[in-house]
Amino acid sequence: MKKIPMRQCVVTHEKLPKKELLRIVKTDEGIIADTTGKVNGHGCYIKKDLSVLELAKDKKILDKVLETEISEEVYKEIEDIIK
Repeated sequence: MKKIPMRQCVVTHEKLPKKELLRIVKTDEGIIADTTGKVNGHGCYIKKDLSVLELAKDKKILDKVLETEISEEVYKEIEDIIK
């Protein structure tokens, strides 16, 4: 039986299979949503759920985890990927 990679959502702190999460990465170019899971840089995972994204936005959780200010455009890009 193949092992399912588990990761933790930085907002809800739930351990979920990697496929149910979206990786957000801080690279030299800025903050991007990594749909491949292979982009180099400091990353974190967020559950693919709009309510979780709103909570992260309101409490600035991604800003704290990635140690940078995240623009509205990045949140819009993440929202489009989740939909």
